[in-house]
Amino acid sequence: MTVDQRPIEIDDALWEELIEITDGKAAPCFQCGVCTAACPWGLVRGDPLSVRSIMRGAQLGFLEAQEAIWLCTACGQCEIYCPREVPIVDVFQGLRQLLWERRKTPAGLTTVLWSVYWNNNPLSQPPSQRMGWAEGLDLQAYDSSKHEILMYFGCTASYDSRAQSVARAIVQLLRAADVSFGTLGEEEPCCGEAVLRLGHSPYFQDVAQHATDIFEKIKVGKLVTVSPHCFDVFKNHYPHINESFKPIHYTEYIAGLIEGNRLILEGSLSSKITYHDPCLLGRVNESTHYPRVILETVPDARVIEMPQSGPDTLCCGGGGGRMWMETPPGERFSDLRIQEALDVDADIIATACPLCISCLEDSIGSMGVTKLKVHDIAEIAQMALGEVSKNDPVEE
Repeated sequence: MTVDQRPIEIDDALWEELIEITDGKAAPCFQCGVCTAACPWGLVRGDPLSVRSIMRGAQLGFLEAQEAIWLCTACGQCEIYCPREVPIVDVFQGLRQLLWERRKTPAGLTTVLWSVYWNNNPLSQPPSQRMGWAEGLDLQAYDSSKHEILMYFGCTASYDSRAQSVARAIVQLLRAADVSFGTLGEEEPCCGEAVLRLGHSPYFQDVAQHATDIFEKIKVGKLVTVSPHCFDVFKNHYPHINESFKPIHYTEYIAGLIEGNRLILEGSLSSKITYHDPCLLGRVNESTHYPRVILETVPDARVIEMPQSGPDTLCCGGGGGRMWMETPPGERFSDLRIQEALDVDADIIATACPLCISCLEDSIGSMGVTKLKVHDIAEIAQMALGEVSKNDPVEE
C-alpha cells in the first residue's frame, strides 16, 4: 500500500463536532471541484488550495491540511460558481473555530483578538487615539434627532495612516454636500470583522452584541461605513438592531448625493482610471454600480476596466484575516492585480477598501512600479471637488 492509499481513520466524535460547528453546511457538496478551480490561490501557487478536499473532510469527520484552512481570504469566488450554493466561507470559518478550540492557530492571531478585547481595535493601538486623525475637523457627536447619518469610520481608517486620508476625504465630501452627520468619537466600537474572519465565533458574538447595544441606545438609523468589511459585517452578520438601522457603504451614499445633485464634481482630472472591486463590496454584496457612478462623474477622467472586474473581481489577498498573516512574495494576488492595471495602461488604480489599498500599494512597492498610483474613490472625488484643476495624472 502506497502512502497515498493509506486508509483514512474517521473519528466519530470529531465528525459530530465538525457537523455541529459548521452547522452541516458542507453536506450538499458533491465534490465537483469547481471551488478549487475558482480559488485564486491556484494563480500564484503550484500547489493550489484544495477547497474540495477540505470540504470533504468537513463532511466525513477528519481534519487535515490545517495550515491550508488559514489560506482562505473569504473572497467568495468559490461560492458564486458552486452549483450547490454551498456557503464555503462559513464552513472554513467553522473549521477555524475548531482549531481555536484545539489551540492550533498560526502565531500572532491570539494577539489580534486580545487587542480587540483590551484596545477596542485589532491594530494594538490605544483607544484614546481613535480620533487623533480628526484633529481640527470639529466633528460632531451623533444625535439621531439632528443628523442624517452616523459616519462609522472603523478601526483601519482611525489608526492606519494611509487610510486616515480616506476618512478625511469622506468628511470633506459630506461637508461639500451639506450633509448633517455625526460620529461616535472615541466611543466608536470595533465592528469585530477581524474576529469573525479569523473564526472565533463565540468572541465575535460578544463583540457584535456590545456594538449592537451601543447602536440601540443611540437609536442609529442610517450608518455609513468607510470599509466594505465593516459594511458586510453590519449587514450580514449582526443581530437585529432596530427597524430603521441601515448600513451603507460610503460609495453608495456618495453616489446618491451625486445623483441627487447635492454633490457636484467639477474639477478636471485627466487620468486613465481603472477600478478594483473589493470582494466584499463587488462580489459578496453585489455593489458594483455606485463606485463607477462616482468615477464616471469626474470630468475628463477616462474609466477603463480590467479583465477581472465586477462580481468576477480578483481578490487583493487581504480578506479573511490574511492581513494578520504573512503572505510570501510571489504568492500575493495583488501583484497580479497591479499587472492587470499596467496592462490596460492605467494611471490610477482606484478602489474603495482600506485593506485593498494596503495590499495594492505593497505590491507596487515590491514590484518597483512607478507609473501607477493607488487612490481610494473618496480621494479621487475629493480631488474633483473643483478647488484645483488637474491636467496630469495624480501625484502622491
